[in-house]
Amino acid sequence: MGWDASAAVSYARRRASSVSQGRCAEFTRKAINEGGIDIGHTHFARDYGRLLEKSGFRPIGPGENPRAGDVVIIQPYPGGNPSGHMAIFDGTTWYSDFIQRDIWAGPGYRKTHPAYVIYRKN
Repeated sequence: MGWDASAAVSYARRRASSVSQGRCAEFTRKAINEGGIDIGHTHFARDYGRLLEKSGFRPIGPGENPRAGDVVIIQPYPGGNPSGHMAIFDGTTWYSDFIQRDIWAGPGYRKTHPAYVIYRKN
């Protein structure tokens, strides 16, 4: 089965809450699975980049705009959640276990702008 970004983002939209449940990696991974790709599992959101790459996702360049089906892996910031963050984009909104207001998972991420990579399935 090939990658179906539409199915992945549809799943993310249906499952996302209005507030974080602390389960971003689980929800995003399940959305990717719903899109037809089993990326495997790791404990921390920050570590999913290598699993995405093994599954055919590639980092997009800094000048490229995200598209529906792109996945972001955000590294932790000092004093924040050591797991980091993971979310999927639907073309307008980022979703993880909640509907995000932007790419950043909350005020700490928004303030510190930790390193992140956006991955796209080619």
